[in-house]
Amino acid sequence: MVLIDPYAQDLTLGLVATEPDERAARRTLRDQIARLEAQLADCVASALTTHAAVPFAVAGAHGPRVLGIAELERVRDDLAGRLGEARRTLTERGREQERARVRLERMLLAPGEHKFERVAAAELGEGGCGVYHVRPRLGLIGMLAGWWHVKLSSGCPLAT
Repeated sequence: MVLIDPYAQDLTLGLVATEPDERAARRTLRDQIARLEAQLADCVASALTTHAAVPFAVAGAHGPRVLGIAELERVRDDLAGRLGEARRTLTERGREQERARVRLERMLLAPGEHKFERVAAAELGEGGCGVYHVRPRLGLIGMLAGWWHVKLSSGCPLAT
């Protein structure tokens, strides 16, 4: 039995006869593509809050058309590759932020062991231009006496 697929289009006949298993395969591929696009959009939205650079270029087609199974598979595989790359980028950014948080925690616990060390707020995934900096209390006197503390500067230059 041959069914007419309203989504398949042929320029010469208008509608193309397709087998039922092909319709199911096309539906499954479209569902997979929709799921991958949603996950990629979630990664891009997460990257905007963490200031990570996640590539999300959209592959353009030559106008509206119905994709065949081979093209749907190609789109799905391309999306899966881009999603994997986006997840790797976010994971690496998360690791960098965790390392910066550990450095800041160690600076706060023992400032004398981390003299003049700096951790920017951007490294922690926070907004703003602040910088945590280990400095001597009371300048030269504090440096000679071993009085160190962590100071958070605003870091943002004044508008000119």
